[in-house]
Amino acid sequence: MYYVYIIQSINFPEQVYIGCTQDFVKRLSNHNCGTTSHTQKYMPWKLVTYSVFEDKDVAYKYEEYLKSGSGRAFAKKRFW
Repeated sequence: MYYVYIIQSINFPEQVYIGCTQDFVKRLSNHNCGTTSHTQKYMPWKLVTYSVFEDKDVAYKYEEYLKSGSGRAFAKKRFW
C-alpha cells in the first residue's frame, strides 16, 4: 500500500508538507525526529489527512496533483 499524506507544522501552521510513502508511521516519525532535512526546522508535525492506494503510479500522481496549484487549492478547501 502507498500512503499520500499531508502534515502541518504545529509551531508554524502555515507550513505544510505533502509526501508519499509505504510506511507512514515510520515516515511521520522521521519528520518529527528531524531526520528529514526539508521538514526538520518546522518540527513538530501533525497529520492533516492521508489517502491509501494500492497502485504506486496512482499514488505518486495524486501526490503530484496535491503539490500543484489546483491541488493545493483543493486541499485547502477540503482539509482545513
